[in-house]
Amino acid sequence: MTGGPVVPVSTPAVDAYRPGYELVAERILLLISESGLRPGDRMPTENELAARLGTSRSMVREAVKILSAIGRVRAQKGRGLYVADDEGMLGSSRWGGFFLPTDLDHVYMLFEFRRVQETAASRLAATNATPAELRAVEEAAETCRQGHVTGEAALFDRGDDEFHLAIAAASHNQFLVAAVREARRLQRQSNIIGMHGAVGGHAPEAIEEHAAILQAIRDGDPDAAARATATHLDNTLDDYRNEIQRRLFG
Repeated sequence: MTGGPVVPVSTPAVDAYRPGYELVAERILLLISESGLRPGDRMPTENELAARLGTSRSMVREAVKILSAIGRVRAQKGRGLYVADDEGMLGSSRWGGFFLPTDLDHVYMLFEFRRVQETAASRLAATNATPAELRAVEEAAETCRQGHVTGEAALFDRGDDEFHLAIAAASHNQFLVAAVREARRLQRQSNIIGMHGAVGGHAPEAIEEHAAILQAIRDGDPDAAARATATHLDNTLDDYRNEIQRRLFG
């Protein structure tokens, strides 16, 4: 896979708020997609990628570290780089190749997708949740709250993941469970690559929003659960927009 045209850089307006290695990570994903590489396929070497992308090997190495950490690229010592195997529904070769974590249009579309899936999951959970499933949602909300109170970002993130997945599980629809899990995984990639982990400014409000969703599900009120979930996701998207504004304009 040597030779060929240099992969174009993204638009300046988007590039303005991202470090160089994030741009290179995005361009490697674009190269994988445009080249039709599938999970398990061998990629160009770091030197070849640097030449193709018109950048340094050290920049490529940093980008590969990020892509390896989020499961998009696999580095095998002595053998080279490979497109990572991915069995997830939305992370399949089709979806994984389509989604670019630093493309703002893709981020907005992902939130739109999450809003559809998770409002439906909350609505169903308000009707179908068992006492054990309600406890799982409540415990996840408490884990998230403890993470915020103690300043432990990893605990907050774990509780947040468990909260949304517990609601999906309480919907009793396995397709929604898979959709919610994979959409959140893609959003995490966007946060790590595009935002350098900086998104999360509305954590105090998120705790209250979780409580509102939980209460609506506990009350068995599908409409209230859907409204509370939509509010939560809309506010999370605003958090992304605010971080983008901060990076662009200071």
